[in-house]
Amino acid sequence: MTPERTSEPSETVISSAERYERGLALKNAGLHKAAIEQFEMATADQALTLKAYAQIGLCFKLTGHYEEAVAAFQKALKASTGSSKETVQILYVLGRSLESLGRVTETLEAYRWIRREDPGYRDVADRIEQLSSRRPVVAGKKSHAEESTRVGGVLKSWYGLLGNSE
Repeated sequence: MTPERTSEPSETVISSAERYERGLALKNAGLHKAAIEQFEMATADQALTLKAYAQIGLCFKLTGHYEEAVAAFQKALKASTGSSKETVQILYVLGRSLESLGRVTETLEAYRWIRREDPGYRDVADRIEQLSSRRPVVAGKKSHAEESTRVGGVLKSWYGLLGNSE
């Protein structure tokens, strides 16, 4: 009598942590699209969500896809558990991405949040000074009241992202 053989699927379940590590290796190898796919799968683990979205944002930023980078960094901020250091780091790369897009008002708001949390962080003070002296390029002339309303909306969105209330 011969023993019965059962064919077991050779599929191995890959953990979110392993997906995250694979994503890092792929990112370091310059394979950003494949890295993003791994990081997206790693977001299934709540403990890795913030880091995975931050890495997705960095991959998009490295490939010049700044709008996608901004969206990923915003998702990372939403997943933030309140660690000031992580929040500051994400806000900085978010600010740099926004700056690349010419979104001065939002960039300044990100940098100002950083300055409140860590006044000496990197080159934030210089960037705020440089951007503050620039006027945002806006299609058509807006009144002061319209601009104030828009800035107020941006501020509210930042409060929401960072879990603070006015």
